[in-house]
Amino acid sequence: MAYYTASSFEPDTSVGYLAKRVFQLSAAGLEPMFAEEGTTLTQWSALVSLHYGRADTCAELARDLVHDKGATTRLIDSLEAKGWVRRVRDSDDRRVSRLTLTENGERVAQRCRARVVACWNEWLADWSRADVDQLLTLLHRLRGDLEQQVLGEVAA
Repeated sequence: MAYYTASSFEPDTSVGYLAKRVFQLSAAGLEPMFAEEGTTLTQWSALVSLHYGRADTCAELARDLVHDKGATTRLIDSLEAKGWVRRVRDSDDRRVSRLTLTENGERVAQRCRARVVACWNEWLADWSRADVDQLLTLLHRLRGDLEQQVLGEVAA
């Protein structure tokens, strides 16, 4: 069943537009707290990906962040220059560099996470727990469908 028609598709009914707008607004609200740490939302996203084991190579990090590999290499370079990430050659395949957080990178990630948690709790203060749970369930479902259809991945 098709949900959209040419006449019903406009920004306020577009899942893509609304998702992008939510992201843009949240990024604008979060960026100042990242600036206090000398980082950016993109850099923090990379630190979080490494912290949670979602990636440990440049290619995996690029996939997790849905980022270009070249841009991800430059991102890793900047994190390494700040002393937050370390590249270590894989002992089994010397062509591969494994990425790990340094102690300082871990501390930055944790401090930023505490600020992000406080900010989202403030933004969602008027929402019921059930509403937030429902939103998260639907977002997980949409992400899984898009990963499968767009990226050809098996949803986890």
